Amino acid sequence: MKEITFTLDKEIKIPLTISEGVFVPTGTTKLLIESVLETINIPHKILDLGCGSGVVGIALHLKNVVQQPIFASDLSQSAVKFSKLNFAKYDCRSDVRCGSLFSPWKEEKFDIIVDDISGIAKEIADVSPWFQGIPCESGEDGTSLISNIIKQSPLFLNENGKFFFPAISLSNIDALIKDARESYSNLKLIKRQEWPLPDELKPYIPLLEKLNEKKIIKLTKKFGMYIWYTEIYCAYN
Repeated sequence: MKEITFTLDKEIKIPLTISEGVFVPTGTTKLLIESVLETINIPHKILDLGCGSGVVGIALHLKNVVQQPIFASDLSQSAVKFSKLNFAKYDCRSDVRCGSLFSPWKEEKFDIIVDDISGIAKEIADVSPWFQGIPCESGEDGTSLISNIIKQSPLFLNENGKFFFPAISLSNIDALIKDARESYSNLKLIKRQEWPLPDELKPYIPLLEKLNEKKIIKLTKKFGMYIWYTEIYCAYN
């Protein structure tokens, strides 16, 4: 068990308790939260899908856009345990369930679904610093999990509901966008952020260049640095 602090902005810093097997929030998590906050401004019934430490739900709770309880789920039993602990720490009523994708929510519908489950190509996930000890069964091109989520998500939304999801260029972003356009009548890009390649991946540049050539990922080189990016989308009908 350890303590970390997630910084959303100058005003909100969120201490969290996590353990091994609980996904540590990243820059993509921050972009996802910011995208939701830029889009909605009143309380909604919200599902935090792939809740990890509970940080997305907690941040939205602190910004007063959650119609309590916050609904949250994760495949990891440890994530469920520590999400409950963290939600309680911030006096946020919650309904946290363990299960894969939407399986815990067969009888529920939501105004907002925030998908904090992303994917990267399997060969990159195997060597990356982000998924050590964390399941990442997202397939060769990194889209398996999120593609299934995109396709199923309309069934779990109320009328006029919105679905937020990240697309990471270390996966086949074009395939995800295609799935989203086939599942929703409207798709809006909310945020895009470029990132330098982390030092831990630099020994694997030949692998990344191979995947880039095969169009499994999108990687660019600027000023001698390798760059990848995250995009956050809002989909709705």
